[in-house]
Amino acid sequence: MKPRVRVPKSATVGEMIEIKTLVQHPMHNGFHRDSDGNVIPQMIIHSFEVKFDGELVFRGDIEPGTAENPYFAVAFKAERSGTFDFRWEDETGQVAEASKDLNVA
Repeated sequence: MKPRVRVPKSATVGEMIEIKTLVQHPMHNGFHRDSDGNVIPQMIIHSFEVKFDGELVFRGDIEPGTAENPYFAVAFKAERSGTFDFRWEDETGQVAEASKDLNVA
């Protein structure tokens, strides 16, 4: 999994910002077949979470109907500078993580 995250470099106190994330993942739902006709086993990201300075601000449980390379946009009210930590986990136990700083002036 390869995550991409976009967080504004700066914000003003009280400003609503949008955090955009995309992670490269095949999101196999278990219903498709490969070129030899074999069923491709289900392999989906089952959870996504965003923390700001260690405090959970968003958590999503992801279902098999989610498209390949899932994209999420999260609204956040900027009150102080800090670090966002992002974490995706799939059914195989593979984890993707990313961090981005926010400067609030």
